[in-house]
Amino acid sequence: MRNRIRSLRKESGLRQEDLAKALGVSRQTIIAVENDKYNPTLELALKMARLLQVPVEELFFLDEQLFYEPAQQKRNRCKQG
Repeated sequence: MRNRIRSLRKESGLRQEDLAKALGVSRQTIIAVENDKYNPTLELALKMARLLQVPVEELFFLDEQLFYEPAQQKRNRCKQG
């Protein structure tokens, strides 16, 4: 899963520390989420979206390759068979 947290945080003029404090998490958590090393809980994702004033669907999105790969593999099998 990917996200737009870093860019939206910067647009809002917030530091990682500011965002972490407002959300009640550590700065390390914000760093990990921004670097796609940690997927936040649903609760934290919703809080982030609310704080950054965007729908959660605009903040987080699936890696398209992972999302579409199974469908592509299925189509390829159908073509081969």
